Amino acid sequence: MNYKLFYASGSAAEGVRVIIEELGVPYELIKSTIDRSKQRPPEQLKINPNGWVPVLMYEDTGIYECAAITIFLCDRHSDAHLAPKFNDPTRGLYLQTLVYLSTSVQTAFQTYYYPDRFVDTSANEVSAKKRGINRLRETWKVIDDQIGDNDWVLGRCFSAVDIYLFMLTTWLNPTLGHPSTEEFPNIKRIAEAMMSRPSIQLVYAEWISENV
Repeated sequence: MNYKLFYASGSAAEGVRVIIEELGVPYELIKSTIDRSKQRPPEQLKINPNGWVPVLMYEDTGIYECAAITIFLCDRHSDAHLAPKFNDPTRGLYLQTLVYLSTSVQTAFQTYYYPDRFVDTSANEVSAKKRGINRLRETWKVIDDQIGDNDWVLGRCFSAVDIYLFMLTTWLNPTLGHPSTEEFPNIKRIAEAMMSRPSIQLVYAEWISENV
């Protein structure tokens, strides 16, 4: 099965690309952008009129939202063991953590990077950005505490949640006032363990060369 992934560097599409690499299935990257002032592929906008990536095309249809694509791919290719099966005791934790990362943590990033979406006047944008930083610290601590002594986010087994976690850590920028992974030792440990995976080395080669 061939997939088409509408893609832009620095976006959540990178996390989806890592998952597809881990699955070992064929796919095609279609270049897009996160710059809303620039034209985006019509096929992408047909599936996601919001204009954001990732958008994953398969057969004659498509899907958007990174967490939804993650769940879809991992269930469709369950033999890759990137997600707990439906009757696995950790299935609930898997879904809970994915949704938390995609809503609470990502919304904290959005509050910082796109403060105009959360306030009525530009005068309040500085306050929104400050709140975004505070929420990053609060939400990352929740995940760090959840991980505890686990080898991976869900326990002893690597999963797509670890990919999602790593993706979000690459968005942290302490020079902008964001918390560093140094504040969250369990997250830092897992992010460092992810660095040895070939899929991460491929997809995040540029980020690694600039940040590690």
